[in-house]
Amino acid sequence: MADEDITQTHTNAGDYDASQIQVLEGLEAVRKRPGMYIGTTTSQGLHHLVWEIVDNGIDEALAGFASHITVTIEKDNSITVTDDGRGIPVDVQQKTGKSALETVFTVLHAGGKFGGGGYKVSGGLHGVGASVVNALSTSLEAIVVRDNKAYYMDFERGHVKTSIKEISAAGQPVSRGTIVHFLPDADIFNETTTFDAKTLTTRVRELAFLNKGLRISITDNREAEPETTTFHYEGGIKQYVEYLNTNKTPIFEEPIYVEGSENGIEVEVSLQYTDDFHENMLSFANNINTIEGGTHITGFKTALTRVINDYARKNNILKENDEALSGDDVREGLTAIVSVKHPDPQFEGQTKTKLGNSDARTAVDRMFSDTFNRFMLENPTVAKQIVEKGILAGKARAAAKRAREATRQKSGLEISNLPGKLADNTSKDPAVSELFIVEGDSAGGSAKQGRDRLTQAILPIRGKILNVEKATMERILGNEEIRSLFTAMGTGFGNEFNVSKVHYHKLIIMTDADVDGAHIRTLLLTLIYRYMRPLLEAGYVYIAQPPLYQIRQGKFVKYLDSDQELNEILPTLPASPKPTIQRYKGLGEMDAEQLWETTMDPKVRRMLRVELDDAVEADQVFSMLMGDKVEPRREFIEQNARYAELDV
Repeated sequence: MADEDITQTHTNAGDYDASQIQVLEGLEAVRKRPGMYIGTTTSQGLHHLVWEIVDNGIDEALAGFASHITVTIEKDNSITVTDDGRGIPVDVQQKTGKSALETVFTVLHAGGKFGGGGYKVSGGLHGVGASVVNALSTSLEAIVVRDNKAYYMDFERGHVKTSIKEISAAGQPVSRGTIVHFLPDADIFNETTTFDAKTLTTRVRELAFLNKGLRISITDNREAEPETTTFHYEGGIKQYVEYLNTNKTPIFEEPIYVEGSENGIEVEVSLQYTDDFHENMLSFANNINTIEGGTHITGFKTALTRVINDYARKNNILKENDEALSGDDVREGLTAIVSVKHPDPQFEGQTKTKLGNSDARTAVDRMFSDTFNRFMLENPTVAKQIVEKGILAGKARAAAKRAREATRQKSGLEISNLPGKLADNTSKDPAVSELFIVEGDSAGGSAKQGRDRLTQAILPIRGKILNVEKATMERILGNEEIRSLFTAMGTGFGNEFNVSKVHYHKLIIMTDADVDGAHIRTLLLTLIYRYMRPLLEAGYVYIAQPPLYQIRQGKFVKYLDSDQELNEILPTLPASPKPTIQRYKGLGEMDAEQLWETTMDPKVRRMLRVELDDAVEADQVFSMLMGDKVEPRREFIEQNARYAELDV
């Protein structure tokens, strides 16, 4: 499997012909071991097929030959991707004796990305490209329009069905470019072949931000009245930062934007500080979200910390004996995007999303240092705001350190004296251990009595915990309920969080099914997202689903989740004896046996796992719901009130 795309410098459009299509290896193993080529055959792998084709259009855009890419979800869950680039070459490729178009779709690692001068920089992660999409599709059609002519081929599970032939160029959706239409193979993607419009739209928007000036459209033809959404950002990642800060309050109006190139590495950085306490930093290499960071983000962090400290010293904001600001200090409230485009990216890490090129660190450090230093000198008011925010963060960090040390001194036994009153389980195996966070002493008592003591621990909390969205770390650690949770989990928190030390592989939020319960659940999720986020990424966070009703008739007992279920079951019951209906307004109304058999018994309970598919949207939602800005929250409530279930 190729971990990166290896590319060379292009010169002009005339150089892109069949001689540049270099063959590296065959296609035989793809259908046998698809996971080796696309990572997984789950929904994630299904959507990866789309990006392999879209990336080809992005490459044309990066080379300066395409300006518009369209993605269409067809009614049968097939995908059509169109770009207005130069079109895949159709002349004969010397090594294979086949047309370059056929070679690209039938030979693994065959393309302009692999030597020969096709592209200077290429997008995408695996670079396995069109041939793998073809191999994993029931059918694939390719149309190329070049030199006022159109050419057609179609394939079946990777094999040629119709050899290349010239067709009419009239009526094609582009006057120049490539059109690919494919239907994923249900034998390969047996979990699902249904594309998620939201997933595709989110990534399309991201690609438009990362490639300024590029226009990308998406249409879902499965809708009764399909609408086309087009993303186009001349400001690129500068507009991306503004988008990320939609529900936040910036401390200066315009995001800072710098761009440049060093040794063939293109670097873009945009940043803006808000009055928030959280850092929101995204990094990309060749349009791939490097969620594990890498050398480019290291170069940025180093430069940011150095420039701010140097400015503070030279302008006497930090005195000679003052401690230098740390990286955490200068990044508090920072929203930043670092994007590099590297001619030969080396990806590392567990998910192959960590950039390893040492020259990327140097390029980002040098280029960002020079430009950001100049910005600070030219904007002294903003510069002072940035430094002063860092100084305040440093003071809070020192106070939090004192609180943290006090927290660490508390042993597992001492936690029982805290208001949390942890009732631990007897097993010390995290894989089978569960921690229920239960609202209220009454429900906590029932949960402790009804639980499986071997695997289930109970941590009751009283009422609504602190809203951590707008609180300093010192204040957060001063909250006994939160401190109890941090200590019980054993992971640490924030930047020191270590998920490998977790005591429980299931953290289950169990609150009442009412407005107050929903509020407490949101406060807890905000805490977990901001300070224990690896728990979400590992899939360890769950929400219990207690029933709303119990209906009893003689020996017949059933628990129901909604008014609709109740209305559906009542007509099916005999006329006598009269059924007894109990409405649970809170967990505290259930005795230990009822709580166990409805909500805690692993054999019958239903729980929702909290997933973190879209971190950007999650960040915006938490900022909107829990932050200071009233207007976005009011709009959200007005738009979503009709979906609320009211307890009248």
